[in-house]
Amino acid sequence: MGLLIVCSSTMYRSSFSYTSAFTETRISSSSHSETLKGTSCRNLKVWTCGYMGNRSKVRRKRMGLCGFVMKIPKEGVALAKEKNKVVVKSAEEVIRVLKSTMDPNGAFSYFMLVAGLPSVVHTTETCNYMLEVLLTYRRVEDMAVVFDFMQKKIVNRNLNTYLAIFKGLYIRGGIRQTPLALEKMRKAGFVLNAYSYNGLIHLLIQSGLCREALEVYKRMVVEGIKPSLKTYSALMVAFGKRRDTQTVMDLLEELESLGLRPNIYTFTICIRVLGRAGKIDEAYGVLKKMDDEGCGPDVITYTVLIDALCNAGRLDNAKALFVKMKASSHKPDRVTYITLLDKLSDRGELETVKEIWGEMEADGYAPDVVTFTILIDALCKAGNVDKAFDTLGVMKDKGISPNLHTYNTLIGGLLRANRLDEALKLFGNMESLGVMPTAYTYILFIDYYGKSGDSVKAIDTFENMKSRGIVPNIVACNASLYGLAETGRLQEAKNIFNGLKLSGLAPDSVTYNLMMRCYSKVGQVDEAIKLLSEMVKEGCEPDVIMVNSLIDMLYKTNRVDEAWKMFYGMEGMKLPPTVVTFNTLLAGLRKEGKVQKAIEVFETMTEHGCPPNTVTFNTILDCLCKNDEVALALELLCKMSTMNCRPDVFTYNTIIYGLIRENKVNDAFWFFHQMKKSMYPDRVTMFTIIPGVVKIGRIDDAFRIVKCFVYQVGVCIDGPFWEDLIGGTLIEAESDTVILLAEKLVSSKVCLDDSVLIPLMKVLCKCNRALHAEYLFAKFTRTLGIKPTLESYNCLIEGLLRAHVSEKAWDLFNEMKRVGCAPDAFTYNLLLDAHGKSGKITELFGLYEEMCSKGCKPNTVTYNVVISSLVKFNSVDKAIDFYYDLVSGDFSPSPCTYGPLIDGLLKSGRQEEAMLFFEEMAEYGCKPNCAIFNILINGFGKTGDLETACMLFKRMAKEGIRPDLKSYTILVDCLCLEGEIDDALYYFEELKLSGLNLDSVCYNLMINALGRSQRVEEALSLYDEMQSRGMCPDLYTYNSLILSLGIAGMVEQAGSMYEELQLKGLEPDVFTYNALIRAYSMSGNPDHAYAVYKKMMVGGCNPNVGTFAQLPNKT
Repeated sequence: MGLLIVCSSTMYRSSFSYTSAFTETRISSSSHSETLKGTSCRNLKVWTCGYMGNRSKVRRKRMGLCGFVMKIPKEGVALAKEKNKVVVKSAEEVIRVLKSTMDPNGAFSYFMLVAGLPSVVHTTETCNYMLEVLLTYRRVEDMAVVFDFMQKKIVNRNLNTYLAIFKGLYIRGGIRQTPLALEKMRKAGFVLNAYSYNGLIHLLIQSGLCREALEVYKRMVVEGIKPSLKTYSALMVAFGKRRDTQTVMDLLEELESLGLRPNIYTFTICIRVLGRAGKIDEAYGVLKKMDDEGCGPDVITYTVLIDALCNAGRLDNAKALFVKMKASSHKPDRVTYITLLDKLSDRGELETVKEIWGEMEADGYAPDVVTFTILIDALCKAGNVDKAFDTLGVMKDKGISPNLHTYNTLIGGLLRANRLDEALKLFGNMESLGVMPTAYTYILFIDYYGKSGDSVKAIDTFENMKSRGIVPNIVACNASLYGLAETGRLQEAKNIFNGLKLSGLAPDSVTYNLMMRCYSKVGQVDEAIKLLSEMVKEGCEPDVIMVNSLIDMLYKTNRVDEAWKMFYGMEGMKLPPTVVTFNTLLAGLRKEGKVQKAIEVFETMTEHGCPPNTVTFNTILDCLCKNDEVALALELLCKMSTMNCRPDVFTYNTIIYGLIRENKVNDAFWFFHQMKKSMYPDRVTMFTIIPGVVKIGRIDDAFRIVKCFVYQVGVCIDGPFWEDLIGGTLIEAESDTVILLAEKLVSSKVCLDDSVLIPLMKVLCKCNRALHAEYLFAKFTRTLGIKPTLESYNCLIEGLLRAHVSEKAWDLFNEMKRVGCAPDAFTYNLLLDAHGKSGKITELFGLYEEMCSKGCKPNTVTYNVVISSLVKFNSVDKAIDFYYDLVSGDFSPSPCTYGPLIDGLLKSGRQEEAMLFFEEMAEYGCKPNCAIFNILINGFGKTGDLETACMLFKRMAKEGIRPDLKSYTILVDCLCLEGEIDDALYYFEELKLSGLNLDSVCYNLMINALGRSQRVEEALSLYDEMQSRGMCPDLYTYNSLILSLGIAGMVEQAGSMYEELQLKGLEPDVFTYNALIRAYSMSGNPDHAYAVYKKMMVGGCNPNVGTFAQLPNKT
């Protein structure tokens, strides 16, 4: 009998003088403390789980031993020796074992045993669960062990990881307290590496905590850890949105000082930020720096700078930059042209507008209503009204319908030219042309008459507006501005606002407030602040409502310091803050998660003569509950009654939410019953408390709560209520537990339809439990007496088909027809698609005919399914005949109609017909999308017609369709297949600068192509780059590299790659082994080749023909 010692770092701390990274150790002799004096340790087995003491002084103090000793038989000792043979199939199994282990020592021992396995089984979920267990017992040192394991094995650390650690270190305030927490973490043994720092910064930015992210970044640099370029870009974007140019430029300087090289994306961020701040010279400096460093700008960079130059009134510089852009490899796109044309038109530069217009057309960008209106506006401002009307005619001939702005522009031009009769004629024809005049249209005439001194006509126009329901007064203008402000349609709002002034009406506080809101909607808060100054200058006294609105705008655009500056400036404006002011500030602090400051502001309200109301309490209670301060929220709740505030349903819902979040369900249950003594719960109450109650298995309590609510006076229960209730509960609780509640609700006649059944079936089908969903359907409909609706039939049929249980799906289809539940187009489409995928074309058309004969009208999806199915099974001509039969009627094809047809023709080698179909799309009003272009590029590229493939790729951009990740991947793949590696690299680099999120597929294609072209160093460089971007190489990546390294004679590196893929938890396949065998065979090392072959056979990987071809002859 031996002993298995599994100890905690909190026990026997001085008993042993060594630790290791969860390794098995035979103790033959040991230095020990008084506790073990005289004890023989000769037959002890020790599994240690700490760290060597050389990484930090803190770690020298730690023992990684877990606190209990148990006897095990000799067989157990043998099993411990063979721990590499312990089989753990999945992270789900680990979670199940951990949850079933009540003893924390046992749980931690098991966790570390799994951690010692060759392949990484642990996931974020298993590690976070272990942290929560250790947190419960305040075993902080062991939590550090888990965290360091996550770092070493590159297990993702998410928000819950850090929150658990923060709680273990008694840090309040959630993730916002990260800068404060880092020092405590280091002292407790949580030493972050570069990946953790980068990930934590991104986590803070995603949570809107930019300042905290910057503090973490600074600490990272001080510790000598280099942030990634991706981290710098994320920080620069975040502070750019806040218009903090100084911080952005400081970051640029710092990243260069650390040896990082900015890319186009990084430089463009800086130019955009400086341009928006009006710092044009600095923006030019960045552009020059790009050229000096060999990082040429792209089309986005140029467009951003052109826009900034125009806004600053430096049109000559903008035009010069445009010329430079044309001469470069990055030609202007549609956005560039529209930007420049609009700004030149505003400045009256007609000839330049015409010149740019011609260049736009020459570059293949067809004019649209926006560009035509810009040209018409330029002509009118230059006094060429006749030419403007000629342009209108050209516009109509091209099938482009003028809009309201077009006609208003023409009317304004006619009136400026004193051609009143023509302006009135155009105004009179507007309605017949399908465009209704607005207040601004009338204001143009009122302004004209007023400036002409014809006050009678001005009054007549005013009355005409009133008779048509458009009142040209401040109220009408404010009403127009309201809708524009709500939708952020700034240009139209500015037109009305400026027209209002021209009409002789003075904007009031409401007008200014609406305009400020409109500016805020589009992020132009500075313009809103300018309006406030203008308002005061014009003698229009600001009111507290407007200032409250402005504070709210600043907070919503993350300009927190300016919001508080505005608040402190209210005293100078002689505006006492109201309860709304304080509620706005508290709402902002709630969003920031600043609990302590929120409490301080709350406590100063009474001093300002502004006692809090129920909304105030609700806001701060919500802030506390969402930041894990429920105890403090309960204390504050007690103060409500002493301050003449009564809790409302939102108050109780907030407290219940906080308690449920902390798993204090019993307390939440008590609060719920206290609530019922004074008010009725609402739907939100149900959606908050029921998931928590069901989660802990209190089905009867949940049932009683729901039953009482259903029969509550004034409550209207409908299908969406049940679906939301059951759906929300399924997120928190196990599906089997929720099913028990649903059965009880139905059997007790509380729920009388299948509304509770549908979300259950959806979740079960999603979890690949379609047969269980079918059983549930049968039980609810046959045993419990629920009458199934069309939606429940469709839900289950779809789930069964996805699970490939088609026979049962057809049985259900026949059953629904038998019981009188008529299938709809969705039902038929599901089954038609099933026939199509299985190649049953005859049955497909039989079902299609049945659908039509039953009066169920096929829709676009139906037709697309039929066409796709025919193409899939080599009946392209039949699909084409079917398509032409459809378009001869009233069918409007979609891109999903053309996609299969074009794909089928390309795969049949009928490229010319495919292109004819592509060009035909426009005739039927169907604009090609990115997917259509991808099909074409793939079709031509795979047949070796790279010229056409590249032409189609460029055509996408010209037609205003942005290539997606698949577009680039297809083109790169085709180029690699044809050996055009440099061209493939060009598009791959363009993809990286496009702002699209790359995946491993594109990297794998390039790595494989470079390796096969014997450009191994470049392949390895891409391998490092993909990991720096946070992408994990897969088996395909490693197989490509092992093969390439072997061919290049770099056998040792190939072997290292093989070892690395296993460390990352990947299972080698036959191609891995073949590549490695080939490497050793080619290097003249047959023994190693046969050793790999033996390992392959022992590992259960069957060899193929290629394996034997690679093995060297052995005498």
